[in-house]
Amino acid sequence: MNIVISNASGAPIYEQICSQIKAGIISGELAEGDALPSMRLLAKELRISVITTKRAYEELEREGFIVTRPGKGCFVAGKNLELIREEHLRQIEELFAQAKALADACGLTEAELAEMLRMSYGVD
Repeated sequence: MNIVISNASGAPIYEQICSQIKAGIISGELAEGDALPSMRLLAKELRISVITTKRAYEELEREGFIVTRPGKGCFVAGKNLELIREEHLRQIEELFAQAKALADACGLTEAELAEMLRMSYGVD
């Protein structure tokens, strides 16, 4: 998995790491049991602090995406379908908020925005 950090992004580095690893897990690019790079190796590759990678891994573990095996490293956890569904819902909510902001900026009404969504489903 290739993690790319953007200094121009408004998101903290640890969040960028988390979101990219989550995306890899959700998409299936990272499978259950796959080993993640060690915190030190990832920090070295990304040229960031080990504290930042540690925070990212702790967040991923707290959310149930990875498990840590002492002395062995961090691994992708078994897929919890409800957890994945919640993550997808969170991402959809973020995208809807962005779409609403854009709609407001160009004067689209709620009805027009809803019609665009219906059209994306092929519903007339």
